[in-house]
Amino acid sequence: MNSPASNARTLLEYWRFAPDDVLIHALPIYHAHGLFVAINTLLMAGGRILFLPKFDADLILKLMPRATSLMGVPTFYTRLLGHPGLTREATAHMRLFISGSAPLLPETHRAWRERTGHAILERYGMTETGMNTSNPYEGERVAGAVGLPLPGVSVRIANPATGELLGADEIGMIEVRGPNVFSGYWRMPEKTKAEFRKDLYFITGDLGKIDARGYVHIVGRGKDLIISGGLNVYPKEVESAIDALPGVVETAVIGAPHSDFGEGVTAIVVREKGAAVNEATIAAALEGTLAKYKQPKRILFVDELPRNAMGKVQKNILRDAFGEIYRG
Repeated sequence: MNSPASNARTLLEYWRFAPDDVLIHALPIYHAHGLFVAINTLLMAGGRILFLPKFDADLILKLMPRATSLMGVPTFYTRLLGHPGLTREATAHMRLFISGSAPLLPETHRAWRERTGHAILERYGMTETGMNTSNPYEGERVAGAVGLPLPGVSVRIANPATGELLGADEIGMIEVRGPNVFSGYWRMPEKTKAEFRKDLYFITGDLGKIDARGYVHIVGRGKDLIISGGLNVYPKEVESAIDALPGVVETAVIGAPHSDFGEGVTAIVVREKGAAVNEATIAAALEGTLAKYKQPKRILFVDELPRNAMGKVQKNILRDAFGEIYRG
């Protein structure tokens, strides 16, 4: 069975899609999320799709009484939370809200549940694999986690350098194996060989951990790992600590070239409108929360973080913009 068909069959059963389901589809169809996850799953279920040319909060809320589900990126949910029309009554006909393609902040998860009574179902996938994990349809949907391995999919955490398998709550490279995984890159045999272990686990390039209950947590891309003074700093840990502070909307943490440390931990923060939070207050708050080497050497502020069409923060743009912060 090929990867898209295998994944669609698994998802329609795991997420309980049926012929009477109606999906609001506002995702771009040049991306695996909109093209394969959404369309293939509804086609296999025999359900219907309400196609939107782009995200439109007014229209999505208008369509909810005719729909049962929505697949979106975190930006969809943050923008809908900013709409006065989002209420329990407005979402009463909906049975499932799914989020993916970028990390969903725990704060967004909690705010959505408080406002609508629905818990967003977060999952984890890639173009090369389709969906790998999902929070359960029935059972606890853990804020900040991407759930459990889907049926037939194996997920493990390994040391990125040695391939040694790691234990519960240890951070390393996420590797996956299953019928959902692609067979290789088109006409790129060397790249294919480099990205697969000998036992056919695919090296995702994502850093994460599996907790004691088996839930998978993403901490960032391997390329986003910061090595400061010879010590590994995972951006997600620093971002979560700053995001939890009053007056902060969201944060992106990057490594910028530093003459003494190799890379300096640098936080780019979006403040709430009118918030008094500044570099000094955030730095003071982190002193008792993070180890010294993990604390940002600079905390900078922007009106918004750069994102791609799927809502992922474009850290390469931030690295380009703030790469000279410790020079001169």
